[in-house]
Amino acid sequence: MFIRIVKMSFHEENIPKFMENFNLIKEKIRNSPGNRYLELYQDKNNPEIFFTYSFWETEEDLENYRKSALFDEVWTFTKKLFNDKPEAWSVNKLVSLT
Repeated sequence: MFIRIVKMSFHEENIPKFMENFNLIKEKIRNSPGNRYLELYQDKNNPEIFFTYSFWETEEDLENYRKSALFDEVWTFTKKLFNDKPEAWSVNKLVSLT
C-alpha cells in the first residue's frame, strides 16, 4: 500500500465549484478498486490550496483509476479551475504513531 498526495491550487471564485463537484464524486473515487482511504485538506494560510490524500493498494490500482472514465471526468472538470500547475507525490509510509 502507498499514499498519493496531490496539491491543487484554485482561483478563489472556483473553490465553490470544486467543492460541489468533489462532494458529488468523492464516494466514487473512494470506491475505486484499490482505493482504501481518501481525504481532502485545505491550507490554513492560503485557502486557494487543497490537497487530496489517498491510500492505494498497488500502483496498478492508481494507474487503472487514472485511466478510467471517472478520472477523465473529474480531471477534465477540475483542471479548468486551477490557478497553478498541480503537483503529485506517491509516498511510502515509514512510521505511523497513533
